[in-house]
Amino acid sequence: MKKKVIFILGPTAVGKTYFSVKLAKEIGGEIISSDSVQIYKGLDIGSAKVTKDEMQGVVHHAIDILEPEEEFSVYDFVEYTKQKIDEIYAKGKTPIVVGGTGLYVKALTQGYNFGGISKDDNLRNELENLAKEKGNDYLFEMLKTKDPKMAEKTDKFNTVRLVRAVEIALSSGEKQKNEVDIEPLIIALNRDREMLYKDINKRVDIMLEKGLIKEVENLKKKGLTFENQCMKAIGYKEVLSYLNGEYDIHKMVELLKQHSRNYAKRQLTFLRGMENVNFVDVEDKDFAYKQLKKLVEEFLK
Repeated sequence: MKKKVIFILGPTAVGKTYFSVKLAKEIGGEIISSDSVQIYKGLDIGSAKVTKDEMQGVVHHAIDILEPEEEFSVYDFVEYTKQKIDEIYAKGKTPIVVGGTGLYVKALTQGYNFGGISKDDNLRNELENLAKEKGNDYLFEMLKTKDPKMAEKTDKFNTVRLVRAVEIALSSGEKQKNEVDIEPLIIALNRDREMLYKDINKRVDIMLEKGLIKEVENLKKKGLTFENQCMKAIGYKEVLSYLNGEYDIHKMVELLKQHSRNYAKRQLTFLRGMENVNFVDVEDKDFAYKQLKKLVEEFLK
């Protein structure tokens, strides 16, 4: 029997923490983060990491589980999350996966072949975005995990060929397919684009007020560079470039806001390309929560 798992997804700054914590408290759930940056210790401000106060006593997994120097692949996420789902079920609780890293969720819910060998533009776009945000080394590690022989023949510095190789590796045949043993309810939070972008800009200002530059300075002092996976994340790469003297602070703030807005747009595009997604507009929080709760109650019956 497949385990029922609730997914609360959506773009950055849409309110995933608020809705997921409220739901977890009501239904007896535990939260597994599917954010590719919040897994790192010391990357708190730039990742808008959920705080102890925001958790309100709800158990959260996949937060602060790695040192900044470590790597974490899609494969690692799936294996870690499957283990946590089993642990949460064993306690008689409901697993709620929350975050904005689309490829993580797609791998977990649909398997690694993403529907077979047919061309998947959505997957290709996400892999291209991963190459931009996390670098070719990240994709190359994915390729080595899925198809070591193909990795030997692939030039990791040729992004186009690397993306295609990973796409083929993730989409090749049954033996490459990750076993999907969960039944997902996928809820994607959304809101008016203009209002979302305003909130994203405001969030960037708050991050800077809280000390984002100092946070990145500390990581730089520890020896972290663009070679490290975590420093390629939005919020960290812009500040690191500023600290390295590539542009002034005004340009850094402008790029940070622009890249965050662009990322939110890509997150929504990815979610729209996924199967069986229930979109909930969160403009009216109370009404949105009632919709979300109804979906969950019907799913858990």
